Amino acid sequence: MSEPTTMSVKGQVTIPRDIRERLGLQAGDKIAWTILSNGTVVVRPKTRRLSDLVGILNRPEQPGVSVDEMKPFAE
Repeated sequence: MSEPTTMSVKGQVTIPRDIRERLGLQAGDKIAWTILSNGTVVVRPKTRRLSDLVGILNRPEQPGVSVDEMKPFAE
């Protein structure tokens, strides 16, 4: 467990280094806060990098599609 942090008058807190590293957080990342019915606060990173998404939609029976092949559909 990390050391306690202090909230500033603006409501800002510093996320301890060990937690930032464990969650893979970097400057500019978004964080989602959820309060459960028992009062527990859940903090989850919401920022995903493109490299994190590589391959998640790939089906073994379908050939892969490159970004260049997708560009005509985005126009």
